[in-house]
Amino acid sequence: MDVKKLEEAEEEASNSKPLLNTSTSTSHSNKPTLLLNFIACMSLITAVTFAILFFSLSPSSSSSSTTTARPLKKLPHPVVLLISSDGFRFGYQFKTPTPNIHRLINNGTEALTGLIPVFPTLTFPNHYSIVTGLYPPHHGIINNFFFDPITGEKFTMASHESKWWLGQPLWETVANNGKTAATYFWPGSEVIKGLWTCPLRFCKHYDGSVPFEDRVDTVLEYFDLPLDEIPVFMTLYFEDPDHQGHQVGPDDDEITQAVSRIDGVIGRLINGLEKRGVFEDVTIIMVGDHGMVGTCDQKLVFLDDLAPWVDITPNWVHSYTPLLAIWPPSNHSAADVVVKINEGLSSGRVENGNKLRVFLKEDLPQRLHYADSNRIPPIIGLVQEGYKVEQSRTGKKECGGAHGYDNAFFSMRTIFIGHGPQFARGRKIPSFQNVEIYNLITSILNVKGAPNNGSDSFPQSVLLPYA
Repeated sequence: MDVKKLEEAEEEASNSKPLLNTSTSTSHSNKPTLLLNFIACMSLITAVTFAILFFSLSPSSSSSSTTTARPLKKLPHPVVLLISSDGFRFGYQFKTPTPNIHRLINNGTEALTGLIPVFPTLTFPNHYSIVTGLYPPHHGIINNFFFDPITGEKFTMASHESKWWLGQPLWETVANNGKTAATYFWPGSEVIKGLWTCPLRFCKHYDGSVPFEDRVDTVLEYFDLPLDEIPVFMTLYFEDPDHQGHQVGPDDDEITQAVSRIDGVIGRLINGLEKRGVFEDVTIIMVGDHGMVGTCDQKLVFLDDLAPWVDITPNWVHSYTPLLAIWPPSNHSAADVVVKINEGLSSGRVENGNKLRVFLKEDLPQRLHYADSNRIPPIIGLVQEGYKVEQSRTGKKECGGAHGYDNAFFSMRTIFIGHGPQFARGRKIPSFQNVEIYNLITSILNVKGAPNNGSDSFPQSVLLPYA
């Protein structure tokens, strides 16, 4: 029960006007005074009793009445299942009835205005930040595609060599602590690092054709193992609704259908855990990696329009949109290129030029944490929300969705839902960056984590302590 709310209710009751006027003449009998005092006392008691009942049953205060984590009933140790729904923009949970997702929300802890992704708000950088607690320059995955500046090798989403993947992801942390992890798809999970060997039994190589239901059923089968063999940490990944978002933008009926499908597979998971009697024991953390915003043809900036100031040729450009990344040849000063580009953009003679701003990477806003890596090209352009950068006019008609923009845009936010023994029921917490999730999970599992960019105190501000 919220003591402060009760005190406020008591104060409100004591300050309220009486139903009857209690001011009487001293010449009158004291019986009416006693009666009125009795009525006032009863009114106060009634008000306080109502306040106690109301606030004790209020979802917003239910978490405050729980001071410690709920004990495990069947599992001998904490188990965390980390679920990603790719491109699940914050607010999608309200586009259509999502009873299963809302069951997790109502009986768990939710980031009230969404989870903040790292910059750039792209799939691989964010998924790897979630499991390492590191910003992209520190874990090495600075884009979905990029080049090694020394060897010239190209990183793609199919690159599984450990040299690309820095930091220590959670499955490696768990293995290094002598425990078992299982991954059903997650960027970086197929990479052999430390004591993590991507075991065939517990490490699924990415295959987007596998039905979502099959993925859920495989994870549920892990709970049929002997109790001491159940992995303590698991991942589960779904491509939707990102797939649809790129094709039709965030407001189309296809998104509504995709969200409904995700809710359905979450329901399948919950039902399976309940049949096994472990739903309340398992910690489920459901997140997305980024949001989505609509884009259309009229929201374009063309690099060829900058030719009067500087000729940006395609071989200079490592990434066009929404993150513009330029690496000029060694005989060109990056600083001079930035000056010339911004001169052209601010001239008024470049279509939508005022929608793009170009920086030397070291001059980017520090809040982006996007400078401290030699993998990041020296010139980075930030385009306004919903705009895209292209080399030249092609006449191609396109109107869909995109992400990768500045993580300050609310449209880039995604969801965070925590449900389990250490998450208070019905609690809302402020938005936070996804680099905090690593320490949150290591705290739940009580394993020693690796150094990261998250806050050591964050888990204590979110989790219920064990008794």
